[in-house]
Amino acid sequence: MRLAPGHGQALVRWAETVAERRHALDILRMVSICGVVAIHVFGHVVGQAPDGGRSWWLAAGVDIAFIWVVPVFVMISGALILGSRQALEDPRAFYFKRAARLLPALIVWNLVYLIGVRVLLRHEQLTPGRIVQLLVDGSVFTQLYFLWLILGLYAVAPMLAAFLSRGGRMRAVITGSVILGVTVLAYMVPGVAGLFGVARPIALNILTQWLPYVGYFVLGYALRDLRVSRGLRVALAAVIVVLAAFSIWHFGHKGQSRILDAVVSVSYLGIGVAILSVAVFVFTVSVPPPGKPWPARLTRSIAALSQASFGVFLVHLVIFEVLKRLSPAIASGTAFAPAVGAFAVTLVLSFGVSLLAARIPYLRAIF
Repeated sequence: MRLAPGHGQALVRWAETVAERRHALDILRMVSICGVVAIHVFGHVVGQAPDGGRSWWLAAGVDIAFIWVVPVFVMISGALILGSRQALEDPRAFYFKRAARLLPALIVWNLVYLIGVRVLLRHEQLTPGRIVQLLVDGSVFTQLYFLWLILGLYAVAPMLAAFLSRGGRMRAVITGSVILGVTVLAYMVPGVAGLFGVARPIALNILTQWLPYVGYFVLGYALRDLRVSRGLRVALAAVIVVLAAFSIWHFGHKGQSRILDAVVSVSYLGIGVAILSVAVFVFTVSVPPPGKPWPARLTRSIAALSQASFGVFLVHLVIFEVLKRLSPAIASGTAFAPAVGAFAVTLVLSFGVSLLAARIPYLRAIF
């Protein structure tokens, strides 16, 4: 698709260089992990502060403004994994490499949060049945379901890569769009059925956590090289702002419109959040690179912080739990200001721990 005759700039084009894409994805991953930390820290205030109060609205504004981060993380993974030669040409080596990266973290961090956080910090009395439930549901702690989600996507990645490689870009775009569209409709069903008094909840476990995210995974690969014109970037920015603002408003007014709640849920698989997430991804990868190469020191720093994001994801809630034990103001979750401080401290310490762990043999295997 191109502009009217007389204009040389394409509305939509496809990038040709890997380096151009890589910097954008690294930066997007860094911003996204900051959003994950914000969701968990300010989400504590949303859960504890009086509904509708000033602190509640400020915290909800930050929390919901970053609701796109999990889908975008999956899209980044799709862009990097489905586009890799190893996934396509050597599945055995791919599985070995990804298992060595993910399985130690999966085992160790489930134990850290189950024993270290739930038992030692929170003093929870865990029965065998409760432990089995947490493990089967992938809900040992707030964020750990994501490890099972990524593990499942890695398991099917070589098959997806083989299918997509034979059909060009449009096969990938159509496949990802159709799968995500069907998934969004499937997640509307419980809400719509609820309007008629019919309960049809969707329950996931460690074997199925990945299924609803295949559409995002494929679209990340399909759109990773997409570049849009400046005018379309402005339009995307407007869409992002409007949908983020709407999501915040809708979250704060849940229950006022049962139909709106049913059809446009404020969730990772709601239609508004799906459009928002894709818009954020396309906007970011479409930002043009600088006119001259970035300084080597800057690119190394960006790459290091991007690589540290996985460790930040894993460790940040341990740090936040400790902060709650040390500060009654943070633990109460009734005020916004202490949460701002907790967010800053949690983020800085998490990056520090992750960067340090990456330098230590054996320990870096779980970061």
